[in-house]
Amino acid sequence: MTTARLPLFPLNAVLFPGLVLPLNVFEERYRAMMRELLEIDEDAPRRFVVVAIRDGRETAPTATGMPDTAATAPPAERAPADGFGPDPIQTFHRVGCVADAAKIRERADGSYEVLATGTTRVRLLSVDASGPFLTAEVEDLPENPGADEDDTPTDEAGALAEGVLRAFRSYQKRLAGASERSLTTGGDLPDDPSVVSYLVAAAAVLDVPTKQRLLQAPDTATRLREELALLRKETAVIRHLPSLPAADLTRDPTHPN
Repeated sequence: MTTARLPLFPLNAVLFPGLVLPLNVFEERYRAMMRELLEIDEDAPRRFVVVAIRDGRETAPTATGMPDTAATAPPAERAPADGFGPDPIQTFHRVGCVADAAKIRERADGSYEVLATGTTRVRLLSVDASGPFLTAEVEDLPENPGADEDDTPTDEAGALAEGVLRAFRSYQKRLAGASERSLTTGGDLPDDPSVVSYLVAAAAVLDVPTKQRLLQAPDTATRLREELALLRKETAVIRHLPSLPAADLTRDPTHPN
């Protein structure tokens, strides 16, 4: 199994492979991370690991992807592990996603606007807080389509993906009717089962523990089966409600740092 040591960016959110992550970075510990990433040749991957926080909280009052609302006061300098307890790895979910920062732009105030894309799943093996920011030793977590009892790959993932896409379209229509908006901007949805499973997991209005469970599913077929059940359940709930409960919460920013 391939291992690597990479910068660690904890969030109150789950990143999936293939999904885009905008970040508004202004805490000094994360600024230091971006400065180090900028030292990497722009033609090489500028990689860091995004991991969801199990306990604790992020500290920024502003939102990911909202650079115009950055804090006006200078951020207090915090140690790499501040807010994450005496043993940070216990505070994080053990499965995260490597992000490749395609864009890192420094603003006049020293904060950064970052646009990254999830690439591959990884498992945290250890967390190091001795430097200016957290780093983690991680191992790759390959995405398997699913297999039968003889460990022979099956076509189940493909069939499930078709069912999930149908259920997702129905879910979108119900959700758009309930909240007066759609979760996507249109266009064709993918047909690769693993891509479908990650897209649906990211786009569905689900809490962090549920999204984390989908991220760390042992294979694509298992993830798709759970998504199919979730989509059918959520669509049935929406059908019987005049509006979504706490709908504003689904529209609020979820990735401050």
